[in-house]
Amino acid sequence: MSLRDDAVRILRAADPTEKVALTAEAAARWRGGARMIGTAIPPDHPGRPARPELRRPGDMPKRSSGPKGRIALVHALTHIEFNAIDLAWDIIARFGNEDLPEAFFDDWVSVAAEEAEHFDLLRKRLEQWDVRYGDLPAHNGLWEAAEITADDLVARLAIVPMTLEARGLDTTVVGAAKLRQNEDQETADILAVIYTDEIKHLAVGVRWFEHMCAKRSLDPIATYKKVLDERFTGKPKPPFNLEARAQAGMRADYIAPWM
Repeated sequence: MSLRDDAVRILRAADPTEKVALTAEAAARWRGGARMIGTAIPPDHPGRPARPELRRPGDMPKRSSGPKGRIALVHALTHIEFNAIDLAWDIIARFGNEDLPEAFFDDWVSVAAEEAEHFDLLRKRLEQWDVRYGDLPAHNGLWEAAEITADDLVARLAIVPMTLEARGLDTTVVGAAKLRQNEDQETADILAVIYTDEIKHLAVGVRWFEHMCAKRSLDPIATYKKVLDERFTGKPKPPFNLEARAQAGMRADYIAPWM
């Protein structure tokens, strides 16, 4: 079985436990020396469990304060990480014919494996509160970002890791600090793990975005702005975690138009 076969199989898996297990198996095979990239036709939509109910972002209920708000926050993060598993495998399945080096696949297999670990950490935290992933509604914004970039790897890298994941770096530090203020050290520690890994994931996005821009003789800063202007309905919003972005190699020039 090739890596892209694995990617499609994981994308089609609807059960979260199965998706996590298949991700671990595929990552182990790849790292163990099964280096056939193969060919694949990814599904238009990944497999999804019956719950959570998916709504438009604007139709999501406002998050309350207190314990219920904390549960809603962790459920929302769990859903983000579940989508992130699929986004990492989709980039392998969908764009694996772009004449890319093995290092590209090494990077995205690692991203997929870490997103699955994040999902599992958050899901188990919910279960400690007697809440299951799917008990609350969630929005489908992340996969919508995949749909609008399904035709172009440069656009996918600009919008998913370099905009949406980078936004997570902007907000996670504040969220973890609030959790510690509310004496929820355990959840804050999980967010710290995710934060550290997401810097690496943003670095992967920047590295391959700039690789593809060089390959196509494009200016990366101008191309990033052009992609967001043409395809992204929102805009990057301050405050920006410039330190974390810099650690990932994302220069402040990229977001200068929105600072």
